[in-house]
Amino acid sequence: MTLWLVRIVVTLHLLAVLCQPILAGLFLTGDVEAIEIHGLVGSIVGLLTIGTIAVAIAYVTGGRGRLWVLPVAVVLFLVEGFQIGIGYARTLQVHIPLGVAIVVTSVLLAIWAWSPSATRPRRSRS
Repeated sequence: MTLWLVRIVVTLHLLAVLCQPILAGLFLTGDVEAIEIHGLVGSIVGLLTIGTIAVAIAYVTGGRGRLWVLPVAVVLFLVEGFQIGIGYARTLQVHIPLGVAIVVTSVLLAIWAWSPSATRPRRSRS
């Protein structure tokens, strides 16, 4: 059950993350209002990452989930918080490449969540 929660939250997070470059591109092509939506979606991304941390805790502490999922979610949250800050500061030379890294990480996390390896229980230390 917790894997399904991880899958749902990670997928919603990915969808929100994938909206960000589209909104930034709209702003750069002249749609001035797109930057406000970009900022709003950035905050939603942060909230979804908090949700990812919450379900990752349940997933890991349930005894079956991969241990690496929780630290990845926490680091992703910290990086996204930094990303929001440098976005509002208009530090684009950091904001853009960091955004690419967030997209790549989110895609990889979602791919893993839907892969067969996510369903396998972690090995116990014997």
